[in-house]
Amino acid sequence: MLQFCREGNAMLRNIWTTLADGQPIQHKEPGQLIYLQETRAECFYYIISGTVKCYISSPEGEERILTLPHAGELIGEAAFFDQQPRMSSAMAVTKCELVAVDRQRLEQVFATHPGLAIAMLEDLARRVRLLSGHVDGEFLQADKRIARHLLALIPEADGRLRCTHEEIGSSVGVSRVTVSRVLGEFDRRGWVQTGYKLLRLLDRPALERFLRDE
Repeated sequence: MLQFCREGNAMLRNIWTTLADGQPIQHKEPGQLIYLQETRAECFYYIISGTVKCYISSPEGEERILTLPHAGELIGEAAFFDQQPRMSSAMAVTKCELVAVDRQRLEQVFATHPGLAIAMLEDLARRVRLLSGHVDGEFLQADKRIARHLLALIPEADGRLRCTHEEIGSSVGVSRVTVSRVLGEFDRRGWVQTGYKLLRLLDRPALERFLRDE
């Protein structure tokens, strides 16, 4: 399963680079906004480098992280395609390089690479499934919400997961202390490896069984 995730991530990165070929690059500093919730989507973005957080904000100012896309991924494409106001905001977590893709550019790419259209639909379906998991996860206990979130992330080649305890907590709606406690228990069971700035998925099947168990 881990090998499938690695290959899937690499394949998508190779596919989306076509969108960026010859296009101007935008540079974003940490904390700089990329797009804002409720605004019109004139384009979507391909991340060349860096990490972005996509999040929703409540009228009371509360923030909930939805996803943490990295280099090789797309952001903002759902609102671009349905032409409705954006349902989330995106902000650079680290220094980022991005390429904006508008409708004219997308039509050019699809004309020469028609297979990209199918790949994009498959990627959109994966994102819908991931966001549906956020909704379902509201009914789970904290440890199972965290397990579900870890399983939804795509590991690096060495199994590392690019996320912090704070980011996990914000994504699943629990405190950083709770995340640390749960990950410590997962580490004790041999499911993950934790350390200073380290989180590695060791036993995916065990986490999947834990999530299924009542």
